[in-house]
Amino acid sequence: MFDRILIANRGEIACRVIETAKAMGVSTVAVYSDADRAARHVAMADLAVHIGGAAPADSYLQGDRVIAAALETGAQAIHPGYGFLSENPAFVEAVEAAGLVFIGPSAKAIRAMGLKDAAKALMHDAGVPVVPGYHGENQDPEHLSGAADTVGYPVLIKAVAGGGGKGMRRVDAPSDFADQLAAAQREAQSAFGNPAVLIEKFVEQPRHIEVQVFGDGTDAIHLYERDCSLQRRHQKVIEEAPAPGMTPEMRAAMGEAAVRAAKAIGYAGAGTVEFIVDGAHGLRPDGFWFMEMNTRLQVEHPVTEAVTGLDLVEWQLRVASGEPLPMRQDDVPLTGHAFEARLYAEDVPAGFLPATGTLSHLSFPATARIDSGVRAGDTISPFYDPMIAKVITHGATRAIALKKLAAALEATEVVGCVTNLSFLGALARHKGFGRGEVDTGLIARDLDALTEVTAPSPARLAQAALAATGTEAEADALTGFTLWGPLWRTVTLDHNGTEIAARIARTGPDSAQVEIADTTIAARDMAGWTFDGAPAAACHVGGGTVTLFGPEGFTARILDPLDRAAADAASSDIIEAPMPGMLAQMLVSAGDSVTAGQKLAVLEAMKMEHALTAPRDAVVAEVLVPEGTQIEAHAPLIRFQEEDA
Repeated sequence: MFDRILIANRGEIACRVIETAKAMGVSTVAVYSDADRAARHVAMADLAVHIGGAAPADSYLQGDRVIAAALETGAQAIHPGYGFLSENPAFVEAVEAAGLVFIGPSAKAIRAMGLKDAAKALMHDAGVPVVPGYHGENQDPEHLSGAADTVGYPVLIKAVAGGGGKGMRRVDAPSDFADQLAAAQREAQSAFGNPAVLIEKFVEQPRHIEVQVFGDGTDAIHLYERDCSLQRRHQKVIEEAPAPGMTPEMRAAMGEAAVRAAKAIGYAGAGTVEFIVDGAHGLRPDGFWFMEMNTRLQVEHPVTEAVTGLDLVEWQLRVASGEPLPMRQDDVPLTGHAFEARLYAEDVPAGFLPATGTLSHLSFPATARIDSGVRAGDTISPFYDPMIAKVITHGATRAIALKKLAAALEATEVVGCVTNLSFLGALARHKGFGRGEVDTGLIARDLDALTEVTAPSPARLAQAALAATGTEAEADALTGFTLWGPLWRTVTLDHNGTEIAARIARTGPDSAQVEIADTTIAARDMAGWTFDGAPAAACHVGGGTVTLFGPEGFTARILDPLDRAAADAASSDIIEAPMPGMLAQMLVSAGDSVTAGQKLAVLEAMKMEHALTAPRDAVVAEVLVPEGTQIEAHAPLIRFQEEDA
């Protein structure tokens, strides 16, 4: 076994690897960028080495600096985590040339699965079923369009070097093909440095089921499947194991196919073979097809660990140090059910746009496993994936595990940036999902209901107003009252642009009366505050805001009555950047007439393209930012002429 390893990554996966290494008595080395000097993974490691600027291209993608840090600190091996250099075969070769061990598969295996078209051909030869499509080298748009006609619409355009939904477009009609192809190629070039795409038949009621495999270079086994069908924009949101509706026959067929795939490339370490499954008529052994193989540890590996009781990172270290597979196929346990929900800093009502901010308050329940790379006080920056944490639950049955997930999400508290927490909670409570009726289109079909923002109840508004009158310390704000205050006090909150005025009077040492519009709410403190008899929600006050948590949670700004103008929205004549990123395309010029819904510009953030559209018919007065500019959130990009101009 190694004495010391270096983790060539950051965030929650770096912390996850460090935890297991410490438990095994293995010393760890962290690397960090300018933006991560005070990051959690840096604090957890035994040693830490600075490797460059905040942007990944200046730090975590600098393989030579990572290798130099390993050599300087006496590390014997490098664990890549996922993302960054984890599936870069040239990096693997450089690691081995330096006399170090790469904790993962060989460069040859990564190359074999790195390009989706070549991987599908290899899998076809190995007897693994593949989706009908075009995987050739001819990238001429007319040839690709003809291939799509042959396959039959709807089709998927997919980057051959892709992953995570980047460079992927669904096309329903020939008239849309050219535009979608160009967008997919731009995104693929930006994300992977390779614009090449392949064309596949789109499965109408698809499920995304993947099989966890593990090899030692000679032999391979599988550790059962995970269902990752709950997706938005081709990115996973909630994963579970085992897959709902899985039969012994289907599991055996998928597991055997995945093991054939791993053995075909002499795979070593943890990997995932992803399949697209036709869910229209139940799970059938003849209804699944190979999509791709991820030659690394997956984000969702904790659900496999939960149902098997195994530590996949421990297995990675043991196999990389020369041990054979720790277990035979027939000995792999499968117990209960597990879920993982990905908590992100993102603006759900704005279309799941990545968000930034400083986490002024962060708390998780002890009833769930939490994999996180951040703490209260840390900043979610625009340079990296905006994941805050993974919330993982396990139960004896699927129903129990799902109830535990819903409860854990309700008990999670985040203040400082917008998140998808309420969206995740809605998914966990979704009746169809609860029945196991999952496919990749579920979120899109029910998006309005899942993202619906309901108005806070009078009782919750009363609690927020009462809390706002107390101290802004992190302690319970409801203790901020004294009998020495005035009989009546007015508090004004701004909730999603709507001002809410509340009048508050203390009616006793443990009671108050709150008037909001025509409603009066009685507040009492009887071993805990209640509002019209309803128990108070968990609450946090700070930074000029009050946040209530739980199913009816919301955040409101506390308005200064002398500064009401600050609550006014920006002029509708200005188009602003909804998030930080790079202006990839500016599609209009001064003097252009545009119509409502017309695409104005394309912003690239987190390696994904986001279109900015016109909110109304207008004439462009001025373009304020040139293409290629790195911009912050809310930066003005385009100015329209005034409507009466």
